[in-house]
Amino acid sequence: MNWTRANIRYKTIDIDGLDIFYREAGPRDAPVLLLLHGFPSSSRMYETLLPPLADRYRLIAPDYPGFGHSTALPPGEFFYTFDRLAQVMTRFADRLELDRFALFVQDYGGPVGFRMAQAQPERIRAIVVQNAVAHEEGLGPLWDTRKAFWEDRPRHEAALRANLLSFDATRLRHVGHTAHPERYDPDAWHDEFAFLSSPGQIDIQTELFYDYRTNVERYPHWQRYMREHRPPMLVLWGKHDPSFTVEGAHAYRRDVPNAEVHVLEAGHFALDEACDEVAAHTRRFLVSLDEAGR
Repeated sequence: MNWTRANIRYKTIDIDGLDIFYREAGPRDAPVLLLLHGFPSSSRMYETLLPPLADRYRLIAPDYPGFGHSTALPPGEFFYTFDRLAQVMTRFADRLELDRFALFVQDYGGPVGFRMAQAQPERIRAIVVQNAVAHEEGLGPLWDTRKAFWEDRPRHEAALRANLLSFDATRLRHVGHTAHPERYDPDAWHDEFAFLSSPGQIDIQTELFYDYRTNVERYPHWQRYMREHRPPMLVLWGKHDPSFTVEGAHAYRRDVPNAEVHVLEAGHFALDEACDEVAAHTRRFLVSLDEAGR
């Protein structure tokens, strides 16, 4: 197959006074895959996944407020919560007239996407999960410091920033415990750390991560949504993820017994090391939905 970046478009749209940047590829009348990114990345993380799917699907990857090329207001001017991000992304889908679509969610994309799916289940055609947690057993030991921050923010904020926002933490999110660190482009974590070091970002990300506790509280609600609606689900999990355990991948089958689960030789950002596998699994999964008329 002749994959090309020639038809990727880079656009910005106004959503309630915010400039929301997004990447788009594929035919406008094709089935839609909405790709929601993780922390501290942006739609850029999907740049390599767009070409192998764009011949058959319309792919849309936005940047949340505070991320990438979207508006990044200071916390005093925008309420950085996952509820708010989900509201903006729902308005984004409305503005682009995305009546029904599949979701691809990674890391922070999970809390945003599951909020959207729970609120409007009729719009969700299917869900592809890539290292996004909806069950507590998916949270590894690194989360002990993060949970302590939620319990006593003033006492643990400095430790949280080292655990989550430092250069070493930014690199570890990509390389994880892989046996092949030479496969990873260091531009990824250098660029992300530069983003985190830009004016105001530490405050934005600290505020948003303090709200992450609400995601853990909502796991039972998202699990109930999955049990009740049984969305077709593909789970792709990089097993070298230092934050999210493989148990978090298999837990999805409790709620969606027919979910496909594939554990990959990759890390938290599986596209770094296993883009071809992720693309092949995603394409086959979406084609199966097409063929089943779903």
